[in-house]
Amino acid sequence: MSYLDISTRAPSEFDKGETRKKTKALIKELKELQNVLYASSKYGLLIVLQGMDASGKDGTIRNVFGPINPQGVKVKSFKKPTDREYAQDFLWRVHQHTPQHGVIQLFNRSHYEDILVPTVFKIFEQKFIDERYGLINSFESLLAHQNCVILKFYLHVSREEQAVRLSERVERPEKHWKHNPKDIEVAKKWDDFKKVYERIFEKCGPDFPWHIIPADNKWYRNYLIAKTVVEKLRSLNLSYPEMKAEDL
Repeated sequence: MSYLDISTRAPSEFDKGETRKKTKALIKELKELQNVLYASSKYGLLIVLQGMDASGKDGTIRNVFGPINPQGVKVKSFKKPTDREYAQDFLWRVHQHTPQHGVIQLFNRSHYEDILVPTVFKIFEQKFIDERYGLINSFESLLAHQNCVILKFYLHVSREEQAVRLSERVERPEKHWKHNPKDIEVAKKWDDFKKVYERIFEKCGPDFPWHIIPADNKWYRNYLIAKTVVEKLRSLNLSYPEMKAEDL
C-alpha cells in the first residue's frame, strides 16, 4: 500500500467551525508549552515541513506558529544551495540551523530536498543519492541523542488543489510575489516527486516517522499539526525550573 493512498481532504465527520475552535484552543496551549520549553531549556524541537509546491508550508507556519513568542521560534527556508553550500557536504547548511535547547525550529523544506531534487532531475548518479538516506538517518539520530525532538510533516495536497493554488498566484495581485514560472514545469513531475517521497517515507521513517497531513482543507491541516505538536510537547512532561535557595 502507498503511504499517500489516503484522502487529501478532511473526514466528513469534522465540522469546520468546531475544528477551528479546537485549533484555537490548541494554539493557546502550544503558546504555554513553548514558554515552558524555552524556560526549562532541556529539549529542542525540530519541525520539518515538506510537500509539493503550494501544499501550504508557509500557511502552516503563519497560522499555527505565528502566535507564538518569536524569541523561542525560528524559521529556516531551504532553497537551491549556494555555491558556498555546494562546496560543503549536503548536511552542512542544515546542521547550522538545528535548534538549541529551548527553541522550536521550523524547516520550510529541509535536508530531504537533497534527495528529492537530485533524484527527479537526475543531477547526480543514483548510487550517490542513495547514500544520503543512511546519512540523513544518522544525522537525525545524532540530533535526537542531543535531546532534539523531531517531528516530520508531509502536507498531502491533491493535484487538483495544487493547480487551483498555483493559478491563484497568477490571478490574485496579493499572491503575485509567490508566483514562479518554474512551478508549472515542476508540477508536471508530480508522479516523479511522489515516487521519491514514497521511498523517503519508507527508508527515513522508522525511528522518526512521518506524519501525512491531508492538506486540501487548510483548517483541518492546521488542526492536525497543532494537535500533533501539542501532544508531543505534553509527552515531554516539561516544567518550569524551580528557583534555587541561593537565588531567594
